[in-house]
Amino acid sequence: MLSGVEIKRLTTYPDERGFFREIIRETDSFFGHFGQLSHSLMYPGTAKAWHLHQKQIDWWYCIGALKVALHDLREGSESKGQTVTFFMGDRFGATCVKIPPGVAHGCRALELTHLLYVTSNVYDPEDEGRLPHDDPGIGYDWTAFPEIK
Repeated sequence: MLSGVEIKRLTTYPDERGFFREIIRETDSFFGHFGQLSHSLMYPGTAKAWHLHQKQIDWWYCIGALKVALHDLREGSESKGQTVTFFMGDRFGATCVKIPPGVAHGCRALELTHLLYVTSNVYDPEDEGRLPHDDPGIGYDWTAFPEIK
């Protein structure tokens, strides 16, 4: 995993009525200042990339299934220039991921997916950063099919 990125495994309490799942507490060691809660709906096959912040931290939770890619652009980071890919959603084990500032992030919906995310700051267009989905400096292929095994 990239330096500073944390994945919190979530506990689910199922019963005959459904389930209860706690996602974030203000007392979690990986959680910081609350700024905003947002919700994004993505249709199957939709990719959103690359996005980054200089100050803001994101905490992502998804309902559905996502393929997530993170690329470290932080100067001085021990994982600078590295890219990691992982999956989120119930079929992959319920998780919440912390994405620190300077880490470019993107995702592709594998099915109809809701992404709920908390940010450490309210929306600030000055903190928004975007890179092309096919940025040659990252070299990630969002159109690639799953590996044949």
